[in-house]
Amino acid sequence: MVAFAQISDIHIGGSPVSADRAAAVLRHLDSLGLDAILVTGDIADHALPEEYDTAAALMRVTTPLIVCPGNHDSVPEFDKRIGPANQVLRLDEVTLALADSSVPGQAYGFLADQTLAWLDAVLAERPEVPAFVGLHHPPVPLGIPYVDEIGLREPERLAGLLARHPHVVAVLTGHAHTSAQTRFAGLPLVVAPGVVSTALTSRETADWVPLAYDLPPAFALHLFDGGHLVTHFRPVILK
Repeated sequence: MVAFAQISDIHIGGSPVSADRAAAVLRHLDSLGLDAILVTGDIADHALPEEYDTAAALMRVTTPLIVCPGNHDSVPEFDKRIGPANQVLRLDEVTLALADSSVPGQAYGFLADQTLAWLDAVLAERPEVPAFVGLHHPPVPLGIPYVDEIGLREPERLAGLLARHPHVVAVLTGHAHTSAQTRFAGLPLVVAPGVVSTALTSRETADWVPLAYDLPPAFALHLFDGGHLVTHFRPVILK
């Protein structure tokens, strides 16, 4: 059984307590004896060097951890202070690949040709090993208009790639600041909840930017036994 956590949208600098919330979540996850932690984007809120320095310090955990940028991130600063924009973790039982879907100066996402080529090569390395593909931007609408307008553009490019790699188990994203599950390209699509805040659906609020900062941060816990994926969502109660 592989157990790995996914967090997203820590937005260091995005609120007065953003670093405290991220620290509490990462500290909790690092205590669980997990196989890996995935962070699916929006690491910094303003892409400032000091925000990345804070995030880098918080992400120095004992659990293997990989991370990709989001639309709030600057890839040059991310690369300098966090690591490559595309990252992969090869465990014995699974391959975990995070692809950069950020577009400089834009809130929407797009997987560039070079990113798709990188992902294609990574997935081709071990076709006998189940794989998970992660990125920041969801490739399908989630029922939150503000988020749906800035999702992944041309998602069929990703769908076509996934069709060539039948060992991919699921697609994992962030960006929406809310836990959600649906399907994409015939696969489970799991959206991690936000750490800095929680987004509400249009049934829960009339606000165009539907972010609640008073709800606790949360994470997704993925359990995979080689043939069956189960995802649990858990809040982290701040003390």
